[in-house]
Amino acid sequence: MMRAPSFAYRAPRSVAEVVEILAGEGPQARLLAGGTDLVPNLKRRQQVPVTLVALRRVEALKEVTSGGGFLTLGAGLTLSQVVGHRDLSPGQRALEVAASKVATPHIRNMGTIGGNLCLDTRCNYYNQNYEWRQAIDFCKKAPGPEGTAKTEVTTGICWVAPSSPRCWAVSSTDTAPALVALGAEVTLVSTQGERRIPLSELYFDDGMAYLTKRPDELLTAVHVPILGEGWKSTYWKLRRRGSFDFPVLSVAAAIKFGPQGVVLEARMTLGAVQSYPVSVPTDALLGQPLSDEVIATFAAAASRPARPLDNTDYNLSWRKKVCTAYIAGALKELRGDSPEQLGVLARTAARLPVLS
Repeated sequence: MMRAPSFAYRAPRSVAEVVEILAGEGPQARLLAGGTDLVPNLKRRQQVPVTLVALRRVEALKEVTSGGGFLTLGAGLTLSQVVGHRDLSPGQRALEVAASKVATPHIRNMGTIGGNLCLDTRCNYYNQNYEWRQAIDFCKKAPGPEGTAKTEVTTGICWVAPSSPRCWAVSSTDTAPALVALGAEVTLVSTQGERRIPLSELYFDDGMAYLTKRPDELLTAVHVPILGEGWKSTYWKLRRRGSFDFPVLSVAAAIKFGPQGVVLEARMTLGAVQSYPVSVPTDALLGQPLSDEVIATFAAAASRPARPLDNTDYNLSWRKKVCTAYIAGALKELRGDSPEQLGVLARTAARLPVLS
């Protein structure tokens, strides 16, 4: 049986108390919301914090408000509470779909929207137990000897790309690509005050330092634009099993349609293809309807930023091909293709030859 390491436990009741603790503890503290990702990581000694700061009693993190053109969701809302929330508009459907595809109902009942946005990056060489990682001599991201901080003892080797100076662990959050495509923002609070930034600016393209959030900051709220008439959005996710698994590819798209189905505005974000959610240029879609030709040309170009490595499930070449098919599928759904047509497309993509 794997057991978590020893740690001090704090259970504050307010945001002010949380940030005060974080200011004192710094990187030695970890935030515990639902714990669905952190607790397994503790047992595998991927994180060895001195202090856990539990957030469940902070009621301010569970509020939902609207104003200024945004629906504001407290970061402590569970994913189940986000799914089907009465205040989500049809244009915000991508968030509802993405949240509904995280793991299983039991985990969605525990995991929070803030926790999913800050989800640790994943890698086949990192997400193993301590003894397995010890046998291959650890890596850049994984800790060294038990109780040693990863910044103190690592081999300096990325087993995915041994000559690389950086870590290539993959962003595997479901809700981030959807919310980036929707133009969401987040609020970060510390003892120095608060700052509100576009969600896309929360992420670095680095498997280890994947967040711009400082150790003394708490993500308190997610601000989702209230998209008006003409907006549609969706989220497509590839994983081996129909539930539980993390994405090995995701596509989030949001489009505003005008008369005759002309695309007026468009945003698209790819997930699980790099160490951060990747936004792709959509200028090629603007000013015209989504014909089959337009979709095929755009999908082929938009899949280029997807540079999958051999550190998640499935063969990397196969995932690259499916990326093109899933981009096309998301656009065809927003165009209004029938569920039957979309089902055929998804099944056809799934039958692409898997090389390993």
